[in-house]
Amino acid sequence: MSDGRKAPRPQERAILRWQTSARRFQDSGAGRLWGRIWAVDFFGHSFQQAALALLCFFPFLIIVTAAAGRSAAVTLAGWLGLNQQAAEAVASLFAPTTSSYTLTVTSAVLLVLGAVAVAGTLQSWYQLLFDVPGGWGRNTGARLVWLAGLLAYAAAQAAFGRALGGLLLPVLVGFVWAVLFWWASMYVLLTGAVRWRALFPAALATSVCWTGLAVFSAHYFSATIVANEQKYGPIGVVMVILSWLVAVGVVIHLGAVVGRAVR
Repeated sequence: MSDGRKAPRPQERAILRWQTSARRFQDSGAGRLWGRIWAVDFFGHSFQQAALALLCFFPFLIIVTAAAGRSAAVTLAGWLGLNQQAAEAVASLFAPTTSSYTLTVTSAVLLVLGAVAVAGTLQSWYQLLFDVPGGWGRNTGARLVWLAGLLAYAAAQAAFGRALGGLLLPVLVGFVWAVLFWWASMYVLLTGAVRWRALFPAALATSVCWTGLAVFSAHYFSATIVANEQKYGPIGVVMVILSWLVAVGVVIHLGAVVGRAVR
């Protein structure tokens, strides 16, 4: 006996199934994590940091590594885990046209300000995620300390890569070193407002993502850089580096969000 109601049409049934699945996803752990990612503008911050790194941090890196008697191309190739052919393609981007250069006071100030701006984007992200208010004086000092720590981390990572052979041992040592670096980075950039223990899950998650990116880079970006240089020239190499910078931004932000959610 019919109660007078019509059976839902196929389109209505599909919509109902979709709405039910969407509600289940939103109530799940993955759904809450995805909602948190969108709430803090995850992708916008990642692309912003990648653009600032390419425009502001790389010039700073070139000058600092040159002053230390090292090559920015070698440092960058080590970060990406490139083979010799890909490293040579990256080195062609940094080949100087003259054996000497001068750096004015204005240029030096602009380089430092650009690097500080990169640190500032990461600091503002951490402050947003951990609900920490900012303060201009303490923020600026924390950014400078973090930049010095980043350069020290890069130098130590390169030393580990030269001293340790094989693949497994450098990955394990790099992971432990990454945990210490990102743990300290969050504490410094948050100016001590969040306890070390509370920051550890985010540091651990970031290091897992960071190590995964390093392993992926060693197997993927070398071939991609060589192919792009042959096809597009130097601009093809820049495109790959920019995509790697975006991946770095995603890794850093995803690790912090996951760690915060776990906590």
